[in-house]
Amino acid sequence: MDDGAEEVLYGGVANAGAVVRRGPHVLRPSNEHSSSILSFLGQIEAAGFDGAPSPVGLDPDGRERLVHIPGDVAIPPYPEWVQTDDALASIAVLIRRLHEASSLVDTRAMTWSTEMVDPEGGPVICHNDVCLENVVFRDGRAVALLDFDFAASGRPTYDLAAFARMCVPIDDDVNATKLGWAPADRPRRLRSVCDAYGLDTGERTDVLESLDAAIAAGGEFVRRHVEAGE
Repeated sequence: MDDGAEEVLYGGVANAGAVVRRGPHVLRPSNEHSSSILSFLGQIEAAGFDGAPSPVGLDPDGRERLVHIPGDVAIPPYPEWVQTDDALASIAVLIRRLHEASSLVDTRAMTWSTEMVDPEGGPVICHNDVCLENVVFRDGRAVALLDFDFAASGRPTYDLAAFARMCVPIDDDVNATKLGWAPADRPRRLRSVCDAYGLDTGERTDVLESLDAAIAAGGEFVRRHVEAGE
């Protein structure tokens, strides 16, 4: 595409309509934590993690500039190919790799959003918003995570619970159908997430116990943004 033309990239809630592609880059609204997010992305890339956008920096107009990652991003109504068990498991593996990479970098001076944060905190940097719109796929498998606006310190099991809430999904068939989800065996899909990440029995219990908090945080997030007219 023309390097000077901006193409809107659809999907998501918080920055709906405001994320654009210009040539090889993506421009997105910045926030008070953008410097930390860009630094974090650069450091995990240097540590060998290739599953997130490469940061370019902040533009003169204040927007974040990142390298565009080619691939497929699913938006509602979700297509069948993104609802497979293989697609789900590949995201869980990518989340594990993110957590492993985050443990290799020094994040002590970084600041993070508190909107979707694990209320108990934790040892890794969690994405906290791994919905299908924030995942890049190639050939039906997850290759990259997008939108680190709500990243923050937390427990790996909480990040998995937040992911499971949106992508198993932990919802009733009526609401899930509105997004295009086909009826699914949710216990089996949740087990697939835990298997792919490599959780032991105790960690699986932690995921189950974290689901209520993740569901509450997600509901409160949506309520705030709806009330704000976003």
